[in-house]
Amino acid sequence: MLRRAGVSQPLRLHSSTPSVQSLECDSDEAELLTVSWNQDYGCFAAGTSCGFRIYNCEPFKETFRRDLKNGGFRIVEMLFRCNILALVGGGSNPQYPPNKVLIWDDHQSRCIGEFSFRSEVRAVKLRRDRIVVVLEHKIYVYNFMDLKLLHQIETSANARGLCCLSHHSNTSVLACPGLHKGQVRIEHFGLKMTRFISAHDSQIACFTLTMDGLLLATASTKGTLIRIFNTMDGSRLQEVRRGVEKAEIYSIALSPNVQWLAVSSDKGTVHLFSLRVRVVGEESSNYSSAQDSALVRQNSSTSIDALLSQNAGANPGSSLSFMKGMLPKYFSSEWSFAQFHLPENTRFLAAFGSQHTVIIIGMDGSFYRCSFDPVNGGEMLQQEYVRFLKSDNRS
Repeated sequence: MLRRAGVSQPLRLHSSTPSVQSLECDSDEAELLTVSWNQDYGCFAAGTSCGFRIYNCEPFKETFRRDLKNGGFRIVEMLFRCNILALVGGGSNPQYPPNKVLIWDDHQSRCIGEFSFRSEVRAVKLRRDRIVVVLEHKIYVYNFMDLKLLHQIETSANARGLCCLSHHSNTSVLACPGLHKGQVRIEHFGLKMTRFISAHDSQIACFTLTMDGLLLATASTKGTLIRIFNTMDGSRLQEVRRGVEKAEIYSIALSPNVQWLAVSSDKGTVHLFSLRVRVVGEESSNYSSAQDSALVRQNSSTSIDALLSQNAGANPGSSLSFMKGMLPKYFSSEWSFAQFHLPENTRFLAAFGSQHTVIIIGMDGSFYRCSFDPVNGGEMLQQEYVRFLKSDNRS
């Protein structure tokens, strides 16, 4: 069921906007329910047991907060830095049910639309022309301006709410779980093309797209390998190894220049990998020519330097990698180029900041900024730490 109330044009967020309701929430007692990046990693949202807060990353600061008399939000989805947010209720005593999506205009301080479903909403994803609602077995795609339903996509069981969108104006790509184990479905809406990628033997645990949607990075519930695919033809471009022990992957991020990949897991280490794939050619103004901007794949070790900038390093491999083909695949793996260590068993989400930095937000209410050496790699250096919210929640 859908109710609409005059969708407005997005504006930039301002901290002076009036509150949703009177401030009767004790900030010290607010429980952190969720954290999520905006589309370009410049901001992040924190949903709490009594409202939500928006933070800027560079420089770090709380931009604004909306506190409710009671009830909180377990999904707070931003649209870059504009005034429109998607909200789903959560917490021990939610004011809004978990099967309803509110489209909130913070400039007008009111709800401009809402979607109700028969089952719990697992995720909401936004781009400037689309609203995507993820349920456990189905995904609904709506037009942003009139909230008209455009597509319905069947998926395998998707309790994690896995879904990802491209954000370039000239591409319209959606990634979601397919109907089979280890499968990712790619919808190129602009090209009216669907691609199925058999990414892993195990269930899919996490994935992300580049901003243009032409590259996909995936991890399975095993959590040892990260694979990068061309979404146009489904070919595998690169595989890197996080470790040998099973791990729960919390996040995968691709740098804007598609030169680096960051992975966080329950093992307490953020791993940074050097990518040896790239998009050739300038950004196309016509999505139909996106296939002409082919993704280059180079397998020989001698070609890596040609694909990386001169100041970038390559991922280390085993000393026995020269015996590739004779030893198990493990010995020819690419390992992480740089690492940053965090508390184990706390959910952290990693992303990229400016000038060779990685930014990290945690469900314990922490924010980190660390830098890495793009030539030599190794242990990253902590540059900033902020406790933005006191929380005992780690999951």
